[in-house]
Amino acid sequence: MSRAALLVLADGRFPAGGHAHSGGAEAAVRAGRITGAGDLEGFCRGRLHTTGLVSAALAAAAALGVDPMSLDAAADARTPSPALRIVARKLGRQLMRAARATWPSAELDALAGAFPKGAHQPVVLGLAARSAGLGPLDAAYCSAYESVSGPATAAVRLLSLDPFDATGALARLAPELDRVADRAVEAARQTVDAGPDALPAASAPLLEIAAQAHAAWPVRLFAS
Repeated sequence: MSRAALLVLADGRFPAGGHAHSGGAEAAVRAGRITGAGDLEGFCRGRLHTTGLVSAALAAAAALGVDPMSLDAAADARTPSPALRIVARKLGRQLMRAARATWPSAELDALAGAFPKGAHQPVVLGLAARSAGLGPLDAAYCSAYESVSGPATAAVRLLSLDPFDATGALARLAPELDRVADRAVEAARQTVDAGPDALPAASAPLLEIAAQAHAAWPVRLFAS
């Protein structure tokens, strides 16, 4: 296992396309639900414990070697919004390109062939971690952190928020991120015997509704 590989995969400069997405923050800012660092922290906390947990568990399961086809179907079932399913697959396609160039593997090639328009991003992330020699906990941490770092980075641009305040909000969430990563790995291990139905299915209906509305905006700064 290479901690250096983990740093590469988790680096915000890894060319996986996340910089173009706000994780729902843009819609939340326009709706007045995020107006400053305090609101941002609450938004990220809610995202972490719902969609963040689900994504982390999917990534951890893929890193464990659970059938990625079944995981992709499980991701679809846990993403009611068509707009978010499209986003997840676009991000998965971009991450796949970066991962295959960085850590070539037959497993990544097979998944890319099965989903030429992109598999769900958490599934690709977990398989990329596996190809890099990383474990399920590493994959869970990467996914969980992405679920909050994306909105935090976007809020800095959307609100001209002090980046120190945004980073402080993420730092205060660190103990909760630890717990979410552990829960995700525990659930992922259960899928080895019980199948994808053992994965969490926590939902965030307001994120889903806002994503549909955001997708129809004629002018927007972020793709999601």
